Amino acid sequence: MQPAIISPFDQTMTFPDVETALHEPNGLLAVGGDLSAPRLLSAYKNGIFPWFSHDQPILWWSPDPRMVLFPEHFHLSRRLKKTIRQNKFQLTFDTSFEQVMRACAQPRPTQPETWITPSMLRAYAELHQQGFAHSFESWNNGKLVGGLYGIAIGKVFFGESMFSFETDASKVAFANAVTLLTDWGYELIDCQVASEHLATFGASDIDRGTFIKHLRLKTNLSISSTAWRPIDIEEIQQQSHKNHLA
Repeated sequence: MQPAIISPFDQTMTFPDVETALHEPNGLLAVGGDLSAPRLLSAYKNGIFPWFSHDQPILWWSPDPRMVLFPEHFHLSRRLKKTIRQNKFQLTFDTSFEQVMRACAQPRPTQPETWITPSMLRAYAELHQQGFAHSFESWNNGKLVGGLYGIAIGKVFFGESMFSFETDASKVAFANAVTLLTDWGYELIDCQVASEHLATFGASDIDRGTFIKHLRLKTNLSISSTAWRPIDIEEIQQQSHKNHLA
């Protein structure tokens, strides 16, 4: 069995049923198409995301099971709570979206080749300009040292990637993201595939069918009118303390 082929000239922005995705490799659904904003948004709403290397065509995935985090299940270790109390990192969101993406794209010991290609950078930068893609940042003395980015549709935040140049910088950014997303009314955070790192925060696997049911409901719900509006850094710090460090 082969994944479906999507023509870049197909303007319907539809995808094959996710139940037709391959079992090996897990979740490979389709090949081709483009990274236009309408196609990307259609993909995320249907539980699909792009993931490919620079020397590959665009590959679309919908793995089963799916790792997700329900905000009410979020928890922090004692050690990380202590780190957050120290206020070592200054927390922001949507202040340096492309810088966060470029940091996430840097080679790592376990991942020497990046999947965040120049075409991905351009596509997600456009989604950011349209208000769908967002970033959360950790700073230390004016230097960006950690963060993450993802796509927000309805009451679902689809996490894409995170990076850390200092110990705990990305973890603190993630904790801040969960704090703010919860306050704004988000009900589900997509973590895509299983990760021991995210499991320590309370993320867990659900089957793809259940995940799709959540998306059909939650991506069509409205969030708080205060979501993604500028917030003072000190206010963000206070929110993190109030919600998770009591």
